[in-house]
Amino acid sequence: MTDRYAVIGNPVEHSKSPDIHTAFALQTGQDMDYSKIFAPLDGFSRTVEIMRDNGFKGANVTVPFKLEAFHLVNQLTERAHDAGAVNTLVFNSDGVYGDNTDGVGLVRDIQQNLAISFQSKKVLLIGAGGAAEGVLHPILEQHPHLLVITNRTLDKALTMVKKVEEQGDFRFVSVNAYAFHDLPGNAFDIIINATSTGLTDANLPLPPDIFASGSLAYDMMYGRQTPFMTFARQHGARHVSDGLGMLVEQAAEAFFIWRRIHPETAPVIAQLRL
Repeated sequence: MTDRYAVIGNPVEHSKSPDIHTAFALQTGQDMDYSKIFAPLDGFSRTVEIMRDNGFKGANVTVPFKLEAFHLVNQLTERAHDAGAVNTLVFNSDGVYGDNTDGVGLVRDIQQNLAISFQSKKVLLIGAGGAAEGVLHPILEQHPHLLVITNRTLDKALTMVKKVEEQGDFRFVSVNAYAFHDLPGNAFDIIINATSTGLTDANLPLPPDIFASGSLAYDMMYGRQTPFMTFARQHGARHVSDGLGMLVEQAAEAFFIWRRIHPETAPVIAQLRL
């Protein structure tokens, strides 16, 4: 019998996940079907219940349900716990297992596909919401020299730094929170935009000297040229990338969780860029 999976979201029609997982299944010879499921804003848990009753094996979770998924599951991986959000569900006889593959997706895209290492680099993470939380620990695990979190609301960035300090796992990495007005005079090797400004074409209040020589500017949004990417190109970033590779890499990790097979991501990224 064909195993069934889906992405759950609101909205969900724009999702590329079915294309990605269908390509992975064809590539690896897996008998599976992957679809999109729209859930009402007040109906996420009921949607998951219906999927389980109908024999689904698992699901991906997209906005705005990642936090709700975190509280719904009865088994949680360490990286999902660190992220405070869940984007991958496994349905089994013990209940619902939750994981978060966003951070590993980002790290793999930057280190493997773009061939840029985090080790000993100065990293700026823009944003302090769920997207930033989801990639924070995976970035720190790559041993950058410095990680600065900046956000319009400084208190949120300070809260993220405090959580890292309390855990004590990354005491050899300098982790700081800056307001945007503290950034002039500081240049970074890797600058990651984890905000949603790309959706609204809003400009971030970044100084033009933020990009170090040979730097990477990475926007977690995909499918469009964002103001952040344009600004980076105009002010000296050597490498500029959207988050399409992250999308495919996080999907590949979810695919491995479900099927125990690592698909090849490069041909799928190339296919989606056509």
